[in-house]
Amino acid sequence: MQQPCPDTIPVPAWRAVQDRLDGVVTSENVSILWAIESGSRAWGFPSPDSDFDCRFVYVRPIADQIRLNPHRDVIETPLTPILDVNGWELSKALKLLLKGNAVILEWLESPILYRGNTSFRDDMLALAAQVADRCLITRHYAHLCARQWERHSDGRVVKLKKLFYALRPAMSLRWLRLHQNQAVPPMSFLETMSQSDLPNATFAMITDLIKEKAITREMGDGRAPTNLGAFIDSELDLGLAALSTMKPMLRPERFDLANQVLRHWNGL
Repeated sequence: MQQPCPDTIPVPAWRAVQDRLDGVVTSENVSILWAIESGSRAWGFPSPDSDFDCRFVYVRPIADQIRLNPHRDVIETPLTPILDVNGWELSKALKLLLKGNAVILEWLESPILYRGNTSFRDDMLALAAQVADRCLITRHYAHLCARQWERHSDGRVVKLKKLFYALRPAMSLRWLRLHQNQAVPPMSFLETMSQSDLPNATFAMITDLIKEKAITREMGDGRAPTNLGAFIDSELDLGLAALSTMKPMLRPERFDLANQVLRHWNGL
């Protein structure tokens, strides 16, 4: 079901995303179960020139699944300066969930819904509550943090807009360390930050950068603020240290539980 356009998305962009999704449904003969905004707009630190990162989960008719030359389990649409729209088949989303990839969990919690079935979201979140594993989720954010920090920094000189792509998983690692009884950090960066017991100076520095990013098309390159560079390094080190002592606690029935969701949403 298509959703009304929220105040956070310009109407022309909203319509462009909906048109792109309609094209996917028609050309690929699929049903879209969930389509949301991901990326900086959903995380809570967009720039004026941020594109629209729509991600979706879909299913194909059973007849299209039973074939010797199977379809790919992803659908990618043409990338433009404004639109980045692609999705995963439900089977791929479920496999990645079982492997500890937190991306699908973030999609389910996105504050910006383009279209979807809330019963599907509820079923997926209920499954995640049963199978999400702290060890695997920690590994996901540790690897993401390390990759982004290496990718966007050179001697700690970094595109300041891109600093957030390392800062977000670092904050998630801190949140996981402080919330030992929970497995999945909030998708909202601001919510994660507010629940992470940050020193006042660090909280204020990050908040100021978010405000600057919201009004500046090009923040330029620069040396990452010392406190934030040290924060990312520290949280990554602590996350990797915690990970070295953790073991996955995978429930043996996890595939049975996931298969129930897969069959239900394929109409079986």
